[in-house]
Order: sequence, then structure tokens, then C-alpha cells
Amino acid sequence: MISQIIFAIVLILMGFLIQKRIRFISRNIKLGRDVDISDRKKDRWRNMFLLALGQKKMFDRPLVGFLHLIIYAGFFIINVEVLEIILDGLLGTHRVFEPILGSLYPVLINFFEILAAGVILVCIIFLTRRNISQIPRFRSSELKSFPALDANIILISEIILMMAFLGMNAAEAILQSRGVEHYPQIGSFWISGMFSHLLENWSDGTLIFYERGLWWLHIIGILGFALYVTYSKHLHIGLAFPNTFFARLNQKGEISNMANITTEVKIALGLSQDTGAPPVAGSFGAKDATDLNWKHLMDAYSCSECGRCTSVCPANLTGKMLSPRKIMMDVRDRITDIGTAIDKDPNWKSDGKSLLGDYTSQEEILACTSCNACVEACPININPLDIILEMRRYSIMEATQAPASWNSMFNNLENNGAPWAMPANDRGKWMEKLKEEN
Repeated sequence: MISQIIFAIVLILMGFLIQKRIRFISRNIKLGRDVDISDRKKDRWRNMFLLALGQKKMFDRPLVGFLHLIIYAGFFIINVEVLEIILDGLLGTHRVFEPILGSLYPVLINFFEILAAGVILVCIIFLTRRNISQIPRFRSSELKSFPALDANIILISEIILMMAFLGMNAAEAILQSRGVEHYPQIGSFWISGMFSHLLENWSDGTLIFYERGLWWLHIIGILGFALYVTYSKHLHIGLAFPNTFFARLNQKGEISNMANITTEVKIALGLSQDTGAPPVAGSFGAKDATDLNWKHLMDAYSCSECGRCTSVCPANLTGKMLSPRKIMMDVRDRITDIGTAIDKDPNWKSDGKSLLGDYTSQEEILACTSCNACVEACPININPLDIILEMRRYSIMEATQAPASWNSMFNNLENNGAPWAMPANDRGKWMEKLKEEN
């Protein structure tokens, strides 16, 4: 009974901390501007199943995609047994599903063990790739300090959790063979059984202590893992589903125009009638994270920091400062800082900082070519380009900080209808010279 009470207290405490963190993140996302994303629901469900559940875009790089699938499947399937552990902890039972599932039960446990062994192997491979292999996207400046540590913490945690699962099964296999009370015969364990002989000389009491210790380590570790994920880049485990559901469905290269500017241009070109309504007040683009819409902020919290976006960015590949991954990390850091400040002071207005300038530099956003490669590469359809364009719109249209060459181009577009400083009638004259030469 004491064990059940302790387990219930731990479960309630961890549940409280996890839901508190979820509410914090949800509130932060809602600090963004409202945007209606309710169209084409059938296509949105399809996106979610293919990209979030099916991991479709992960297989653009087949080997890494397959290895990731093993961890992904292991994480979700093995944790089905967490439900049994929770029920055992609350009810004081042991393997409560065994009498219900009968002969199917050992088959499931052995399947879980195979997955656990696969997860351990893949995590070791990923640790090697991340810390020993000289892969450029894992060596970027934005992955120093906590982002680098975070990935290692997750991988090592998964190894420990899977080893605890296999270890307690190995001890239990011997306890079953000895007919110890509360450890009914359920069949052999394929993976843990391979090293259970290492424990054969242990006494019953030592084996029970070892098995119970790993049982507690496994369940507390999983609950702790669930809490830690809400502080980690691995928040994408949960947010990938809503993020892919609400992802943009229009053509990849299409850039959204500002509605008020589009209206003014149409009126000027005679494509629309002036209603006489006063122009919509407000700023252009985004200076701070709260100027972005809620989907932009969800993108930021969903980012797994995999770096696929940065690895295909032509600006980054040519040595420019721009890294789409860093842009997403900057947005997440900024909106988290704002949310923390609001928690401390509900009347908080400003700390004198902003996303553009204090987190992301002018040089970064001006380097973007708007090619859309980052959006195409992202496994869960995050859109760094949208955020870059919003900050660039603010920089140019509000802060008037466009480079001189850009201002010259803007003037030519306005006066000549083209980027070049020549009248429209003179644009074809270069062809006349070619005709003369031929």
C-alpha cells in the first residue's frame, strides 16, 4: 500500500508539472496574431498522417529515415507497456495484462524487446554521428551549449530507459524460473534472456530488489522524459501532428502578400474599386515574435533542430550568416522569454528587446534568396521563409533599412516597371546590336 501511495503521488506530481508546461507553451503560441487556417480539412488530415505519423519526408534520406523510424516506432509502441506499469503501480498488481491477453502477452513483450534493442543500437549510431562524425549541420554555431547537450541527453536517456526495460525482464525471467511469488510464468524473453545468465547466482532478494529498482527507474524515467521533452527540441514528438495539419497547402513557391498592400495596388492599377474606406492602420511585417501569427510560433516550437533546412540553404552554403534553423530557434527563444516575463508580471509590456535586432540580425534576413529550399526540406513542413519575409518587410517598409542597391531597384520598379534604370522602350535595343553583328 505504501508503494502504491508513493507511486500515485509521483504520478500526480509529474502530471501537474507536465500540464503546467503544456499550458505555458500553448499560451505562448496564442500570443501570436490570429490567422484562419480552416480550409481543405481533407488535405490537412492527409498531410498529418503522411508527414507526422508516416514520417514520409524523413525518407528523403533513406538510411537516416529508416534509423529514425526504429526510434520513432520504439518510442510509441514500447510505451504501450507504460499503461500496464501505471496500472500495476496504482493497483499493486504485477503484469496486469497477462491474464487478459493470455498467450498473446509474451509475443508482445518479445516484440517490445526487439524494438528496445533496436532503439539502443540506433541511439548509439546517432550519438556517434552527432559527436564524432564531422557532419556540417551538427557543427553549426547555433548548436553550441544547450542545443548540443539536449540531443545527447535525449539519446542517452532513451538508451537508459530501454536498458532498464530489458534489465528488469532479465531479472524477472530468473524469478519466474524459481517460482518466486508474484512472478508468474509467462514464457521466455528473447533479448533479455540472452544475458539473464549473468544474474543466475544472485539471491531471490537481490533479484527482486534489482527488478523493482529498474521498474521504478523505467517508469519515473519515462515520466521525467515526458516533462523534459517540453523544454527540449523533442517537443516535436507531439507538435508535429498539429503543425503538419495546419501547414500551408498552397504552392511551395507562392509568397503570401499583405492584404492591405494588395488592395492599394489593385486600386492603383484599376483592378479594384476604391470603397472610400480609410486604410487599415497597423505596422508592416514583424519586428518581434508577437507580430508573427500563431502558426509561425507553433512552427518554432515544433522545430527539431535537425538542420535539414540549413543544409540545403544556398545562402548558408555560400558562407552567408543565414541559417533557417537558427531563425526558428531565435523565434522560440524570444517567445519563451516573453512568456516567462508575462508569468512574472501579467502587466508586462516590453523589455526593450525585439526578435529582429536582439535575436536575429539584419544581415541574416537580407541574405535569404526566397528560394523555398528550407520549406521543401523540413520533415514536418515548418516554414522559416514566411518568418524571414515578415521580418524583412518590417525592416524595409517600417524601419527603412533596405540596402542602397535594393532601394535603387525599388525605385526602378516603381518608375520603370522593371529592376533596370531604363525606359521600357529601350529594353530591346541590345538585340538590335546583335542583329547588326550577325
